[in-house]
Amino acid sequence: MTVNEVREPPRTLGGALRGIGPSLIVTANIVGSGELIMTTALGASAGFVALWVILVSCAVKVVVQLEFGKHAIASGETTLLAFNRLPGPRWRSVSWSLIVWFAVKLIQLIQYGGIVGAVALTLNLAFPWAATSVWAWTCGIAASALVWWGRYRFIERTAIALTATFSLVTLACAVLLQWTPYRITGSMLAQGLTLEIPAAAVGVALAAFGLTGVSADEIISYPYWCLEKGYGTYTGARDQSEQWAARARGWIRVMYIDAVASMLIYTTTTAAFYVLGAAVLHKRGQVPEGSQIIAVLSGIYTETLGPGAMGLFLAAAVTVLFSTLFVACASSTRMFTDAFSQFGLLSYHDESARQRWFAVLAWVLPAIWTQLYLSVRAPLFMVTAGGIALAALLLVVAFAAQQFRYRQLPVELRPSKTYDILLWASISAIAAVGLMAVLA
Repeated sequence: MTVNEVREPPRTLGGALRGIGPSLIVTANIVGSGELIMTTALGASAGFVALWVILVSCAVKVVVQLEFGKHAIASGETTLLAFNRLPGPRWRSVSWSLIVWFAVKLIQLIQYGGIVGAVALTLNLAFPWAATSVWAWTCGIAASALVWWGRYRFIERTAIALTATFSLVTLACAVLLQWTPYRITGSMLAQGLTLEIPAAAVGVALAAFGLTGVSADEIISYPYWCLEKGYGTYTGARDQSEQWAARARGWIRVMYIDAVASMLIYTTTTAAFYVLGAAVLHKRGQVPEGSQIIAVLSGIYTETLGPGAMGLFLAAAVTVLFSTLFVACASSTRMFTDAFSQFGLLSYHDESARQRWFAVLAWVLPAIWTQLYLSVRAPLFMVTAGGIALAALLLVVAFAAQQFRYRQLPVELRPSKTYDILLWASISAIAAVGLMAVLA
């Protein structure tokens, strides 16, 4: 963040739209394990009655995401550096919040192992001539190679292409459902807005809330993409001037548009996945689990487009799940490198050291995920475990958002009262679900 690299923000909507991108990266992560597996599994378990959980989970967390992005733009700080400066107990100069993040991130390794398994099962269903273990290592190595090779622009463009592909296909299936015996009626949708949930589906609902919309993982990783996109660099270091404040407000506005556009995309796609699970799988009494998870999930396509759509489903499933692996690997390399920087193993501001750690972790993390899947071989259980852990991490996210807004936000960037009301509604909902996950 230097005066030599500042850039005036776009003043038109068209210019702002050309500047979006970070949220589209996290969308490719969101519309993966959370949507294809957890959202569809919740619809299969609960029917339409839990549709409200999905809609709330997609909408309520976005304001906290904005607060994290705003903090990064105004300060230039990465998330885990900011976490390490939060008030509270410390152990050997490391903040409690960073320790909690690290513990949850270790549990989340299991979640991504489940996603590796889901991709491998899909590929094995399409190409049974190779064992599931072979496909698991293939997709792990592919994710490693792409992240190792690509920088921000490549990651952004790949994420956008993957998101557009599976979103359009899934929306088409949801629309075509109306010409099948599984058509959706207004009364079914109304049932999904009654704020009720079957007791047997509470665990799946918690995991779905943790994974759908922007999860704790996406909220924490979002500032890294905002900084790599250049929002902080273009704003420049704070110098108390009105020019700085105007630039900061302008780039924050671009970030708002980025986040809202992404929210519209993933909310629509998530809702489509949910209604497909509720309309097709719940009616058939099928819940995706175990080694049959992909075969069961294929019903949301084959029952709407016909038996010949199995190939389309397999292609879409590989796309949607691999997009999660790809973006999760890219995000995790940044977050773990930042964490190790806070532990004193490197300086995150040293670009050559940072890139070396990115490269090493790009190969290490998918290898761990793959080995975990081959040891457990229960994708739904593994993804659910990660989702519940992320739901608990939302407590730290809510606390950090409150600190960013009321303790660290420059006075020049104070938002409106309406924004603060929305922020507190978001923090309250997130904290409530986080407590439920901890107590469960």
